Amino acid sequence: MTQPPKYTPIPLPDRFEYTDEETRFHALSFMNFMRKRHTVRDYSDRDVDRGVIEDCIAAAGTAPSGANHQPWHFVAIRNPDMKARVRAAAESEEDAFYEGGAGAEWLAALEPIGTDKHKPHLTDAPWLIVVFAERYGMREDGEKFKNYYVPESVGIATGFLLAALHHAGLVSLTHTPNPMKFLNDMCGRPSSEKATMIIAVGHPSDTATVPEIAKHKKPLSQIMTVL
Repeated sequence: MTQPPKYTPIPLPDRFEYTDEETRFHALSFMNFMRKRHTVRDYSDRDVDRGVIEDCIAAAGTAPSGANHQPWHFVAIRNPDMKARVRAAAESEEDAFYEGGAGAEWLAALEPIGTDKHKPHLTDAPWLIVVFAERYGMREDGEKFKNYYVPESVGIATGFLLAALHHAGLVSLTHTPNPMKFLNDMCGRPSSEKATMIIAVGHPSDTATVPEIAKHKKPLSQIMTVL
């Protein structure tokens, strides 16, 4: 059995020494910046350089994770034919979803968002990023090892990715067809991984819109309790 590395502490790198006023300024600035992030379904034909996508995914890879196992993998898809295959498979799943698989309550909840089984963003956006969660790891000698807090870890990394894309001036849309097993074969990922999300990435079209209800966010008093 491969032995894990021993604990070796190092001095805290990249230390920030903000004043209280600077801390408050940066917190408020980031909050206001993130308020400008919108989920967008309408994309222009403007390309996005591969280096930008790589940098954003690298930023996602800095997220904390259970036992620092980093149980995620991101597949970035630019090829138009492959995007078309993803769209066709996703729309097939969505067809079943909207034709009764979702249930009346779920469909009613989605009505103000304006979604349906048609997913043109999956081919219009210049990039798709498929997020995979590594349910267990494999060492070079073929030995399995357990990953910890996988959904939580992958969720945090995905949040980092969405913030990084927004910081780069891009828009995105999170898409979760159910089931998503078809993505393993398409993306060449092992059975130890599970697709959790498809993220469309690009620039908004000149006529892009968002649902009015999407601007309605819960106030702080409803999402925070101070004890």
